[in-house]
Amino acid sequence: MKKSMRKTKLSKVIMAFALLFASGALFAACGGGGGAEPAEETNDGAEAEAEAGIEAEAGIEAEAEAAGDNAVVVMTIEGYGDIEIELDREAAPITVDNFLNLVNEGFYDGLTFHRIILGFMIQGGDPAGTGAGPGSGNKIKGEFAKNGWDNPISHERGVISMARTDDPNSASCQFFITNVDAVFLDGQYAAFGRVISGMEVVDEISAVTTDVNDRPTTPVIIESIRVR
Repeated sequence: MKKSMRKTKLSKVIMAFALLFASGALFAACGGGGGAEPAEETNDGAEAEAEAGIEAEAGIEAEAEAAGDNAVVVMTIEGYGDIEIELDREAAPITVDNFLNLVNEGFYDGLTFHRIILGFMIQGGDPAGTGAGPGSGNKIKGEFAKNGWDNPISHERGVISMARTDDPNSASCQFFITNVDAVFLDGQYAAFGRVISGMEVVDEISAVTTDVNDRPTTPVIIESIRVR
C-alpha cells in the first residue's frame, strides 16, 4: 500500500513537470504559472531585459564577491521560523552574486512563497506574488549544463535553485527549494546552494493548504533574508 502511494505521488510530480515543460512555462526566474516546475511566466520585452541583465552581471559580481564563496543567508519566514542556506559561489558565481545583491537591497523582504507542491518544492521571490511578476530588472545567465555551464550541484532535498522561463538566460529573482530529491532537474536549472539548518521549516511550508494553482490559501511571507 505504501509503495503504491509513493508511486502515485511520484507520478503526479512527473506529470506536472511534463505539462509545465510542454507549455514552455519552466521554473522561471520570477514566475510560476501552473505546472510542476518552479516557473516564471513569459512577459513582453523579456529578451531586451535579458540582454540588459547580462550586461549588468559584472557590476553585480563586483558588489557581492566580498561575501565569499560560501556565504550563509538566513531566511526568516513569518510564523514559521528561520531557514539557513549556504550558497556555493564556486558552482554558480553569477547566480550567487545576483541573489546576494538582491538580499543586500532588501528585495525579498515581504515577498511570498507563491507556489508550493508537497513532495517537490516551494517557490518564491516574485514581487507580484503570482509567478508572473516583473522580476528584479536583471536577467542572468543560466549556470547549468544545458546552457554550457558545469554546475556540480544536484537537485537533492534542501537545494536552492533559480526558476526561469523556457529562455535559459531568463532567471532574475524567483527561486525554489526542493523538499525531496528532484535530480531530474539537474542540468536544466541553476542550483546555487543548500539548506544547512531549518529543513523542518521547509517541510512545514510544503504541507500548507494550496489551491488548484498550487498557491497557498494563506500567504507564506518571507519576513527577511539576511547574510549571516
